[in-house]
Amino acid sequence: MAYTELCLELTDEHEHLKEEVHRFAVEVLRPAAIALDALPANEVVKRGSIYWDCMAQMYRQGYHTVLISDEYGGLGLDPLGVHIVWEEIAYGSVGFAVSLGCSCFNAFYATMLADDRITEKYVIPFVQCKDASVMSCWGITEPDHGSDNLSPQSTFFRDAQLTQQVKAKKKNGDWVINGQKSAWISNGPVASNVALFLNLDPSKGLSGGGICLLDLDTPGVSRGKPLDKIGQRELPQGELFFDNAVCPGEFMIIDPESYEAMTELTLGHANATMGAYFTGVAQAAYDLAVKYSTERVQGGKRLCDHQWVQKKLFDMFVKVETSRSFSRSAMVYNMNTTPPDVKYSIASKVYCTQAAFEVTSDAIQLFGGYGLSKELPIEKLFRDARAGMIEDGSNDSLSMTAGRMILKEVLEG
Repeated sequence: MAYTELCLELTDEHEHLKEEVHRFAVEVLRPAAIALDALPANEVVKRGSIYWDCMAQMYRQGYHTVLISDEYGGLGLDPLGVHIVWEEIAYGSVGFAVSLGCSCFNAFYATMLADDRITEKYVIPFVQCKDASVMSCWGITEPDHGSDNLSPQSTFFRDAQLTQQVKAKKKNGDWVINGQKSAWISNGPVASNVALFLNLDPSKGLSGGGICLLDLDTPGVSRGKPLDKIGQRELPQGELFFDNAVCPGEFMIIDPESYEAMTELTLGHANATMGAYFTGVAQAAYDLAVKYSTERVQGGKRLCDHQWVQKKLFDMFVKVETSRSFSRSAMVYNMNTTPPDVKYSIASKVYCTQAAFEVTSDAIQLFGGYGLSKELPIEKLFRDARAGMIEDGSNDSLSMTAGRMILKEVLEG
């Protein structure tokens, strides 16, 4: 269902991009996501599954290069264009959106380094890939460290009693890595490489971290089984294990001196993207609810003719529109600002995921008993939205992180 575009700065190119990605998401991704939702997690990741076909189709469209500049052969989109792509893909499937977003982690980091060797290894093969065989994952969450790994500026972030479970020690100029990442690593079961967040200096606690770019076929790296979960089942997630895996010295791209700042930058980018994703989820649920309300008859008239339903649709409409406005503003500002104002990205993620959960819940209520049935896609959207309030940092922990940032600005201002 079309919505009124309030942004007067959208160009013809933006409009064409929105229509193209929306059509692809509805015609290709949504039915595939519904089919994958019914499969066991280990079947989703098997070669030849619909997952691989859809990812390959997105690669052939160039959607995997949404964050890569045209200098490197990417789409070269402005921040508004980036938001449009993420929102529209998530409209069809937020699981595929997250998988595609994670796929570019190593290439995205590499473009910021301007190092020829790293560019040749991680950017060019990714941009040129057409079958999704080159894919990254974001290796940060651990069994004992979830949202606290995303809490820079907190007092415990520098507590020497708290360190990442994955650690690296230098040996002959290279880094020897040991430890485990949790089952929540998006693309963990399918990625070819990882942007790995690990600990280099335990005396500095979580702030003593580093980031390396590592191929997952490196000796000493293994994977757990794909995670079986409530929602976003088309998104493969799973554990990563490191047993004396060696990373060449030049691919340890971040050391403890810049780790906290890079964690903030990554959080600012990732949370802004989550805001865009879940705006798409909320819009999808709202559209389905509006359509159903014009078709379903109760009490001798259509649902949409009942005043309570009209009020409910209006409340849902407001949440969708405020999500779009806020998430766009946060993304456009932070993609144009260095360093980003992370609290706005966090606020976007928290607000939009909560709004998506509320809109999908209200949509189920409007569908009544049909909303609980797996024959219709609305219950899947509800499960997908529920996951959003935990992934990429739980909303509760992220809110405290942003609250500390606000208070620090006030006290130091």
